Amino acid sequence: MIDLTGKSALVTGGARGIGKAICLNLARQGADIAFVDVGRPEVAEATVAEIHALGRRAIYIAADVTDPEACAKAVADTVAAFGKIDILVNNAGITRDDLIMRMPIDDWKKVLEVNLFGAFYMIKAAIRPMLKAHAGRIINMSSVSGQAGQMGQANYSSSKAGLIGLTKATAREVASRGITCNAVAPGFIVTELTKDLPATLTDQIKAATPLGHFGTVEDIANAVTFLASDEAAYITGQVLAVDGGLVMM
Repeated sequence: MIDLTGKSALVTGGARGIGKAICLNLARQGADIAFVDVGRPEVAEATVAEIHALGRRAIYIAADVTDPEACAKAVADTVAAFGKIDILVNNAGITRDDLIMRMPIDDWKKVLEVNLFGAFYMIKAAIRPMLKAHAGRIINMSSVSGQAGQMGQANYSSSKAGLIGLTKATAREVASRGITCNAVAPGFIVTELTKDLPATLTDQIKAATPLGHFGTVEDIANAVTFLASDEAAYITGQVLAVDGGLVMM
């Protein structure tokens, strides 16, 4: 049984969707939770209340992950609140879909800045306290789009592929100090972003997925929680696909 009692976690993009599911699942296993989000404060505070209801400590940090100083402060705030940072989950991400020939340069840059640069800034800030503790778990949220590419998502696919490279490079740099770094690559998951997809597209995706259905946010949260646990202590530099078999590497 996974037991994260006494652990503290920092999750980016944690107020809703997959990020919220990760926060709640880590809390159920005993971790105290800090999460970063730029969404509506009332949504974030509701998530804090749900974590408190599970008997765990929780703080919401309003911060933009594209700002390196804000990322450093988020890590510092987490350490100040809980005394340490054991787990970092880089979940914050956006999409700005379009074909390459029509994609605005600003949309290309923005997706890379949030999805990839933001993860780098958070890792850079979190590594120092983890190195001092000789322990830590870093989990980056990649995607099947980063493994196989997706038409109309050159920016998103590039950012998620970049996260895989960042994961492996980080894993090599910090392994000798007892820190692991892995990635989770979700397939098509039922969220606010996918629930309104046209029925024809939904049917096509399900037909291409060996398990025949979309995943849930809990499926992703379970994978993250495993990688954050002692049970995954000998796993690093890996990409765990949670996609119903959609992409088999």
